[in-house]
Amino acid sequence: MQNILIVGAGNGGYALLKLIEQADYLQVTAIVDINDEAPGIIYAKQHNIPTYNEWRSLLSKDIQIIIDVTGQKEVFYELLQNRPATAVLIPGEIANLIVTLLEEKNSYIQIINQRKALQDLIFNSIEEGMIGINSQGIVNFFNKSAERMTLIPVEEAMGKHVVDVISLSELPRIYETGKVELNKELTLESGTKIVTSRYPMVNNEGKRIGAFAVFQDISEVVRLAEEITNLTEIQKMLEAIIYSSEDAISVVDEDGKGILINPAYTRITGFSEEEVIGKPATADISEGESIHLKVLQTKKPIRGVNLRVGKEEKDVIVNVAPILVNNQLKGSVGVIHDMTEMRGLMKELDRARTIIRTLESSYSFEDIVGISDEINLAIEQAKLAANVPITVLLRGEVGAGKDLFAHAIHGESSRSMYPFVRVNCSSLEEHLLERELFGYQEEGITYPGKLEEAFKGTIFLDEVGELTKKTQAKLLQVLRENVFVPVGGTAPKHVDVRIIAASSLNLEKAMREGTFREDFYFQLNRMPIYIPSLRQRKKDIPLLAERLLVKLNQEFGRNIEGFTNQALEILCLYDWPGNVRELENIISRSMIFLQPNDRLVDERHLPKLMLQLSTEEDEDSIAPLSEQMDEMEKRVLAQALNICEGNKSKTAKRLNISLRSLYYKLEKYNLV
Repeated sequence: MQNILIVGAGNGGYALLKLIEQADYLQVTAIVDINDEAPGIIYAKQHNIPTYNEWRSLLSKDIQIIIDVTGQKEVFYELLQNRPATAVLIPGEIANLIVTLLEEKNSYIQIINQRKALQDLIFNSIEEGMIGINSQGIVNFFNKSAERMTLIPVEEAMGKHVVDVISLSELPRIYETGKVELNKELTLESGTKIVTSRYPMVNNEGKRIGAFAVFQDISEVVRLAEEITNLTEIQKMLEAIIYSSEDAISVVDEDGKGILINPAYTRITGFSEEEVIGKPATADISEGESIHLKVLQTKKPIRGVNLRVGKEEKDVIVNVAPILVNNQLKGSVGVIHDMTEMRGLMKELDRARTIIRTLESSYSFEDIVGISDEINLAIEQAKLAANVPITVLLRGEVGAGKDLFAHAIHGESSRSMYPFVRVNCSSLEEHLLERELFGYQEEGITYPGKLEEAFKGTIFLDEVGELTKKTQAKLLQVLRENVFVPVGGTAPKHVDVRIIAASSLNLEKAMREGTFREDFYFQLNRMPIYIPSLRQRKKDIPLLAERLLVKLNQEFGRNIEGFTNQALEILCLYDWPGNVRELENIISRSMIFLQPNDRLVDERHLPKLMLQLSTEEDEDSIAPLSEQMDEMEKRVLAQALNICEGNKSKTAKRLNISLRSLYYKLEKYNLV
């Protein structure tokens, strides 16, 4: 137990005291403040913690930690000189950091507990029994259905060796061999007959960490198979059971014709008895193959098959088992679990996460989607940059995601609690940009700029290659000395801010041409990170498309489930000159053409110029002229930007249009 003395009982000391009280290994022996009405003093008195107005008499060898939260330097130095040799003195800044970390820890614990509660709810709601063990054979998972079948309470099973719980358990052998065993029959000590499947558990590194068994009570089915000799009698015996089940149940005879369904089946599929009884087993399938017919062919049970059934094409999971009487096949029985509601909840969760991130106006590394080596390298470098106070230069094409990386670096850094301010260095003329960055003075009044607005936080200088050399020089002073002079002012101002810069230009070429200062370049380029273009990481396109679909579903109020394989192939073939922004634009435009009943984005919904149609197409398949002109204009703009290396002024001159017109068109096509 560590004894702690807190000097200062203001808001900081009060918050720290409350958090320390929650730790089992820490003990506050006293709290000191000259103000008896300080919130920490009041709290301490309510909880029988000793309080004092003076600390000098409290220093002893029994104090291991002294925390100064007075904010007074003279108190800190006096404590430092008089503290016991074995005591650690923690200044207020570190104490505040500890408070923040402890609060974050409690928040993470709450999230983990919520997730665990949701997992427990799901696993304890299913009918199948589940038992898991670790590498030593100790039971670390035991759900309510397992308790019901084994007659062993969950509390008694957890933490024991599995053989002490179920003497005939084969899970230790499954862990040793690493082999899967499916559909093995076993009679438990409780007398319950089960069919069990056993699996080794392997982590991401391929190492076995335990074993897992899923089993189902087949006592009733076995009893029926032993006592009933014809399917008519089986039907009568099963009716009372299946009519009370909340899961949909269907029974077919040996020819695959429906002979029995329950009310839950009608509720899920929408089919009445007249539409199913006497009809082939395929009558209720809207997408997929009949599992009843497969079981009748193989005489073996099939579990966990995803299908779409019924008039509303509901997503379900189907388990089907054969009905054997005296080893003769008499039909099969299927149980249908409706997955629509659960998947709907998962989508609502994704939507909620998207809304929360939108409201926060910030992004994290979780929002950067991709599995390619190129994007993973960029993410690793960015995470490293987030943990060190250094200037970062993000390189990459227009629309590659530099803004997203800047947000993520800020959110992971120690400055995340302070402002994140973005400045587009190419959108304003020089004099206006300087006023926006550095602020200005007029008639004795000082108007703060973005640098002051980002105090203690991060300022993101997008398209820094567009800056004039004069503005570069003023920013160089900020990078070197942390000072600047407002426009029209004379007195320098100190600023505490981190700079993250980004550019789609070839800065090295600009430096050789004399348009970019060498000293400014080397000061910016201390931590360069290259963001790969979308054509360099095409394997990420399916993941990006699915993530963007969640966002666009929320914006459009739609419920599109995904993409067809043909649509994904076309998306992966395209070179994406506008990168991720262009991908989002294409998906949003495609969703406009979807009908209300459409569930997937198909090839026909994509812009026709992406499909590279042959010249032999008939007149009816020609895209509208306005659409083709828009696509052509977009391609010309993207190509011109690449040729001019992202320099918008040069691009406007090469295209012989005004800079304002160029910006309008870039925003129109999501190429900004």
